[in-house]
Amino acid sequence: MPSPLGDSEPDHDCPLCPRLVDFRHQQRTAFPDWWNAPVQSFGDPDAWLAIVGLAPGLQGANRTGRPFTGDRSGPLFYNTLLKVGLATGEFQQRADDGLELNGAIIINAVRCVPPQNKPTPEEVRNCRPFLEAGLGALPNLKAVVALGQIAHQSAVKALGGKLPKCPFGHGARHRMPSGVLVFDSYHCSSYNQNTGRLTPKMFEAVFAEAMALKP
Repeated sequence: MPSPLGDSEPDHDCPLCPRLVDFRHQQRTAFPDWWNAPVQSFGDPDAWLAIVGLAPGLQGANRTGRPFTGDRSGPLFYNTLLKVGLATGEFQQRADDGLELNGAIIINAVRCVPPQNKPTPEEVRNCRPFLEAGLGALPNLKAVVALGQIAHQSAVKALGGKLPKCPFGHGARHRMPSGVLVFDSYHCSSYNQNTGRLTPKMFEAVFAEAMALKP
């Protein structure tokens, strides 16, 4: 599927992170019909809100090619966007389900699936230029929702903020030098859902607060 951000995306065979390249090749051998490549951004190129995730899930976006699609994180994520008016259509766990985002775009901090869903600090740094370019390509950007601490740290750095002044915390908000507001949320991972660390009400509250900035 074409990316809404064009040249800001990594190549299909991006070579920057040797460990992730090796893991990608393993998955291509084991599952040749999966996406198994850097996952492109998804959403509205005129978005005022960018949602920064961590990285593709092995059986989620790495399989389907669309962020938050194919594993348990997807229903909570997309149903929340549908509820607050940032998406239209019906989420069906497929990249071709016709779901569209309105005023929002998803950009992962790390584009390739990492083993055990844990990118190294070096891998996050290697991928940050793509996050910087993606956020920089959004002329109407007013807000970012960062899902989890790693996404928060990478988004703050990409937007020119200082981490000591912007500690991560669910429900926290931080103003960047450009005026963009970063809203923090726990990641909508199956682990956080299963343990009750993140509830649908908590997740929706973050997006409801961000919606106050809608043009």
